[in-house]
Amino acid sequence: MRRLGFYPKLAATGIRKNGNTYGPYLLTCICMIMMSYLMRYLGANPVIAGIKGGRSVQEMLGMGNGVFIIFSLIFLFYTNSFLIRRRKREFGLYNILGMGKWNLARILVWECILTTAVSLLGGLLLGILFSKASEMLLIHMLGGQITLAFSVDGLAAFRTTVLFLVIFALILLNNLRQIRMSNPIGLLHGTAEGEKPPKGNLLLAILGVVLLAGAYYIAVTIENPVSALMYFFAAVLMVILGTYLIFISGSVVLCRWLKKWKCYYYKPNHFISVSSMLYRMKRNGAGLASICILSTMVLVMISSSGCLYIGKENILRRQYPRDMQLAVWDGEEEHLDLLQSISEEYMQRHGFTMKDAWRYRYLSVAALADGDRLAFQRAGVSAGSLGDVSDLRNLLVIPLSDYNCVTGKGETLSEGEILIGVNRGQEYPYETMKIGNLDTWKVKKTVPQPFDNKVASYEINTTYFLIVPDMDSVYQVEKEEKKVYGDYASDVRGYFGFNVDCSDEQQIKIEEGISLAISKKWMDMDIAYSTECIADDRSYFFGTFSGLFALGIILGSVFILAMILIMYYKQITEGYEDQSRFEVMQKVGMTKREIRRSINSQMLTVFILPPAMAGLHLTFAFPFLSKILMLFGLSDQSFLIRIAVGCFGVFTVFYILVYLFTSRAYYRIVSGN
Repeated sequence: MRRLGFYPKLAATGIRKNGNTYGPYLLTCICMIMMSYLMRYLGANPVIAGIKGGRSVQEMLGMGNGVFIIFSLIFLFYTNSFLIRRRKREFGLYNILGMGKWNLARILVWECILTTAVSLLGGLLLGILFSKASEMLLIHMLGGQITLAFSVDGLAAFRTTVLFLVIFALILLNNLRQIRMSNPIGLLHGTAEGEKPPKGNLLLAILGVVLLAGAYYIAVTIENPVSALMYFFAAVLMVILGTYLIFISGSVVLCRWLKKWKCYYYKPNHFISVSSMLYRMKRNGAGLASICILSTMVLVMISSSGCLYIGKENILRRQYPRDMQLAVWDGEEEHLDLLQSISEEYMQRHGFTMKDAWRYRYLSVAALADGDRLAFQRAGVSAGSLGDVSDLRNLLVIPLSDYNCVTGKGETLSEGEILIGVNRGQEYPYETMKIGNLDTWKVKKTVPQPFDNKVASYEINTTYFLIVPDMDSVYQVEKEEKKVYGDYASDVRGYFGFNVDCSDEQQIKIEEGISLAISKKWMDMDIAYSTECIADDRSYFFGTFSGLFALGIILGSVFILAMILIMYYKQITEGYEDQSRFEVMQKVGMTKREIRRSINSQMLTVFILPPAMAGLHLTFAFPFLSKILMLFGLSDQSFLIRIAVGCFGVFTVFYILVYLFTSRAYYRIVSGN
């Protein structure tokens, strides 16, 4: 029994004596297990599922769970490499003193058992403790009714346990592989082994710059939101690869340049810091690149999801300029009159007041643009094909009388003239417009976008609002499209909308009541119609955007945790490596003040680069983000800028605090305090 207890005791002693490295690792494992449980708990919570929009939140969490699993595996492997590197000297001493690799393997197994047990117990316990708070917060975001009932999701706990048991088992196998393939001398000098500067640094640095420049060019020049989405992932890969090449190779070039800059290099604090960074910059650069990428991911995720969540009501209102929206699909004025009269009768009968009513007829079609010519089909493009999305235009054709009624203006048009409005505040650059085989129209003037609706609010493509002289002109465009698409062509529609002061529940009842009244009136009539209310879609919107925001917070927290741990382990590892060097410097006359100045010079030179590069990435990512957010109906760029700048400011303050903490830890180690 004494023999069996030797290895657990030795493993526990090793963990305790290396508390400054194992402590943060265990804390990270506990936090990640906690977050994994919370994601699974919220993703299967029946209370959230019963709230309108709750299913959308759970779908978002389900999508994020896959990303979380992949990141957890990669990140825990990465952080464990710091632990093994720190323990190699200890294992080398054990090996020299007579322990075989089988004995070292047993120590590693017991260390894995102890760390796994502590991580799982701590993570699951914290996950269960915070599960109710996270549930209440999410219910509040969705506008649901908070309950006080507490529950534990056994299935979520089981799946989380299995996941991290597999991850810890894989980490253990990798550690055993390293011990088996090493020799005693290699283990003994594992922490003292320096790295040669990589060869071909300049070429790799230039390649990194080219990749970043290419990604930035794509981001700046992209115009169409659909194209932005298509090129987004390619640009992200280019940024990641370019960042790593610049930090790994370009940093060496920078250090060599600083070394040649005599007035900078030949100072005690700069001499030591530059020399220290140069010989191990390959590993250093990889860590800094990881910090930069994680920082960028945090900023992009929080900024974009925060914009959608905060601006969700404005996005929804653009799609629903009126609380109640009704449409008849044949555009006949008498049917639109009947639709309005039924709605007014229902509202009056049930004691509701109709406010801000408006109506108009319109034709919504898509066409391919070639200068001032718009075609429903062109050479080389089959019917129904989108072709190049940058050439695709949405057309909303509106008769002049309805336009004047909606806007309150008194515009006039002669035969062959049109007014045109363009979304996104754009100008129409031509003096004429020709649609299909119709006669060419003369553009009298460009007018502001007259209104929003579901077609215009999603600014996926450029939308033209064509105000034509009369309904006959509208029907001409309709016939021209039917020549190409036949039964699949669009129809002229009539729209009627109004506001009503009541709760969302009452709005939904009104919409259902009006829909039932219309169906009874038109029971024997072959008339297609639709009824919608903003309250019915609000739950879906709030659920989707709340889910994205919650996912952004969870993954952002994980990435921040990863960034902190990388920075901490980098400083701790290099602190122990530099300890002997600074001891020698002190013996030859270097003061503690000079040591601190040298440390500050090294820290500032190194750690100012990731947030600076992350800010640069975010700046050039802004056009991408703004275009992609247009797909969700958010077109207010100034709002996105404010959120992004605010996020970067908060992140910078947080980064400075982490820097101060890690630099002090490094100083304590190298100074022997």
